[in-house]
Amino acid sequence: MNASELKLSAHSLSQRQWRYYTQRFVKLNNQWLSFKVKRSFDIFASGTALLLLSPLLLLVMLAIRIDSPGIIFFHQMRVGRDGKVFKMWKFRSMFKDAEQRRQAVIAEMKRRGEQIDEVRFKSENDPRITRVGRFIRKTSIDELPQLWNVFVGNMSLVGPRPPLPSEVALYTPYQRQRLSVLQGITCIWQVSGRSKIPFEQQVEMDLEYIGKQSLWMDIKILFKTVRVVLKGDGAY
Repeated sequence: MNASELKLSAHSLSQRQWRYYTQRFVKLNNQWLSFKVKRSFDIFASGTALLLLSPLLLLVMLAIRIDSPGIIFFHQMRVGRDGKVFKMWKFRSMFKDAEQRRQAVIAEMKRRGEQIDEVRFKSENDPRITRVGRFIRKTSIDELPQLWNVFVGNMSLVGPRPPLPSEVALYTPYQRQRLSVLQGITCIWQVSGRSKIPFEQQVEMDLEYIGKQSLWMDIKILFKTVRVVLKGDGAY
């Protein structure tokens, strides 16, 4: 290869490198902008919702206090974006010894021959749920304190639901991809069947959301969430 050919080859390589880094910069910049838009929307919407729903929140707090002894707010350590662990808040919907009884409930269900999801345990007839707890779970009111998680930046309004550390320990590398974004109060599978959808299908739907997410998509999921919550189908 002569000097002129070497010079031409170097020029071509330089152009390809420039295009690569330019395209990468544009992609990263678009991702950063999309995140900022989503985060701004989350702060505004969650803050507004907390103010407007404050009378309802106070009524629920009173009902929980009257119904059964124990704390009003319940928190669990959940796994968020990039595997970061945070406190996720809920209204307490179970008796105060629910965590201690978890393994006993699972063992009893297995003894009766019921099928149990080893990654995500959730039962429609869980005996640990209180009377008020059944109502606020059916209507998803128990999730409203997570608006605070959204406001402070632990979560988003829309995104894959945050799992327990014990659940993440059972994830495959493929399933861990659902932790690449902020976890959400609602998500695409919650407006398509909620707890009735098998975990493997939930993962596929979460990954599809991550690949296509946009502000407009989030708004559509939020509107669908309101409709699903009013119906109460698939919630327990």
